[in-house]
Formats: sequence, structure tokens, C-alpha cells
Amino acid sequence: MAALGNPETLTRKIKLWDINAHITCRLCEGYLIDATTVTECLHTFCRSCLVKYLEENNTCPTCRIVIHQSHPLQYIGHDRTMQDIVYKLVPGLQEAEIKKQRDFYQKLGMEVPGDIKGELCSMKQHLDPQRNGEVKTEDTDKKETAEEKPEEDNDYHRSDEQVSICLECNSSKLRDLKRKWIRCSAQATVLHLKKFIAKKLNLTSFNELDILCNEEILGKDHTLKFVVVTRWRFKKSPLLLHYRPKMDLL
Repeated sequence: MAALGNPETLTRKIKLWDINAHITCRLCEGYLIDATTVTECLHTFCRSCLVKYLEENNTCPTCRIVIHQSHPLQYIGHDRTMQDIVYKLVPGLQEAEIKKQRDFYQKLGMEVPGDIKGELCSMKQHLDPQRNGEVKTEDTDKKETAEEKPEEDNDYHRSDEQVSICLECNSSKLRDLKRKWIRCSAQATVLHLKKFIAKKLNLTSFNELDILCNEEILGKDHTLKFVVVTRWRFKKSPLLLHYRPKMDLL
């Protein structure tokens, strides 16, 4: 009975390679980066790998189930939980990935987005006390969180990379927005834009809308940064998006 009460005897260490199959991408065989899951079968891949694959295919790379006949990109979504798990399990992976992104922007002579700077700064603050042999107590963490909260609440994602957008209506069934030019965080999603448009047009539901870029319907989980990179392809600002009443896909 005494042995059962000892947590050390109940601890079992698992080697990383024993779970590699669950946290790696089948397409590139590397650890998941920007984990994205197919909603039809729940198989997960790196977002860049999956998007590139779906440009010429409409089936899941793992089980070959048809995701959607014509618009498979609408049926994939960012899996934040899985990505958090991968970053916690693989030492140094998150820091290395953020450094790669920072180097990429610097090589192009572009300003490093605020969200990348923020994540890198946050990691340094988290790692430095550990490197110095300091251990933060739970009370200390709560106190620091309480002190930082007002500043975070007042930020409203202004420190994020920003995207300028022009929202145009391409249907006679909906009216134009009075203010079609907006600027918001690159981390905002297409779903946020749908809710914004629905509110401005007094629609009963945001699900009544489709948003398109270059005549291609965008998935609700796509971030604006993802749209700029994969659909707008870094063309001159602003990002031109069209909205229309939702059309049922066959």
C-alpha cells in the first residue's frame, strides 16, 4: 500500500521515438509545424504540406478518404491543441521554428511580424529563469499574470502583424459596406470577417456568407496571414476579398 502512495513508483518514462508516429507529418516526415487537421477523418499534417498536397488532390494523404470533391481546403482546420503538445514534447522545436520565420522575413528585407517577436520574447522570458536556476512558484506566476493582464487587455492585438483589407460585394442580393476598407491583425480568421460583415449588414447569421479571394472560397479557419501567403501571394496591399450569399457546394 505504501508503494502505491509513492508517486515515484508510478512514474513511467516514455521515449520520444515511441510516440513519433503521432506527432509527425506523414507528408514531410518531420515534426508537425502549424498542425492542421482534416475535419472528415481527423488526420493531422503540417499546414504548408497539406495545402500544397491539396492543390492537386482532394483526398486525405493518410486514409485517402475524399475530403471534398472541389473545395477540400474548406474542410481543414488549425489544430492548436496538437501543436501545443508537439512543442511541449520536442525540446527547442518552437524556438527553432520562430527563428526560421524571423530569418525568412529578414532575408526578404521585411519587418518581422509582431506575433513572431512576441512569441520569441515570451520564450526568452520563460527560459531565462530556468537557465539561471530560478524556480517560479505558483503564487509568483499568478501575481505576474495579474500584473500583465491590464496591458494585454488594452493591446487589442495592435502588436500583431497587420493586414489591410478591401471588402467588396459581388452579389446584387447583398449591399455594399459603408466602410469597406479595414485594417486588422493577421491572426484574425475568415470567420471573424464573416461575423463582422453579418453584423454590419444585419444578417441573421454569418453562416449565410461566403468570402472569396481570387474567386476561390476561403475556409472559415484560414487566418488572414495564410490567405495573404497562399492566395494573395504577397501582392500589393490591400488584400482584396469579395463576399456573397453562401452557395451550397455539391
